[in-house]
Amino acid sequence: MLVAKNIHKSYGNLQVLKGVDLEIKKGEIVSIVGKSGAGKSTLLHILGTLDSPDSGSLMINDKEVSKLPSKALANFRNTNIGFIFQFHHLLPEFTALENVCIPAFINKKGESESTARAKELLSYLGLSDRLEHKPTQLSGGEQQRVAVARALMNNPAVVFADEPSGNLDSESSQDLHQLLFKLRDDFQQTFIIVTHNEELAKMSDRTLVMKDGLL
Repeated sequence: MLVAKNIHKSYGNLQVLKGVDLEIKKGEIVSIVGKSGAGKSTLLHILGTLDSPDSGSLMINDKEVSKLPSKALANFRNTNIGFIFQFHHLLPEFTALENVCIPAFINKKGESESTARAKELLSYLGLSDRLEHKPTQLSGGEQQRVAVARALMNNPAVVFADEPSGNLDSESSQDLHQLLFKLRDDFQQTFIIVTHNEELAKMSDRTLVMKDGLL
């Protein structure tokens, strides 16, 4: 489903990734762990097409995305990739429902279709009574679940999560971990997660250790 080969990335004289190879199967939950500065988030951003490698190739769903021009890459990203970050990045002026709809609107989906899909996701995530609440009216765990719904809005092939539970209390963190595995079990959703959370790493199908720019 995702194949990265010989990924290199440097910033000036600092070589961050030194030839990373990685293959992810559909429906896998893979955690990437390692010390700060090992290159985990850089790799995640490249795999998620938010950044470009200096060299190497990246294929997602049999499409070599590393060769796509910028506009085609942006369209591919919006349609095939979801993101969950430590800080949910919800737009404060919009309701939970409106925040979840945004990726579909970017993808030029109609309002009725988008709203129906967003309501379905929010209901699945236990937020059917929070549709019209703005982020400041939601708990941290609820905000992160809205962010999960937004990541799933366009039925992505893969969801990338960068420390998704890092800003949550222990109970909300545990709830999020269980949710990710429920999504995998119910929908064969694929997750690639950068995490320092040992519990989440142990629960994952595979845990990859990044050290000195290599897996």
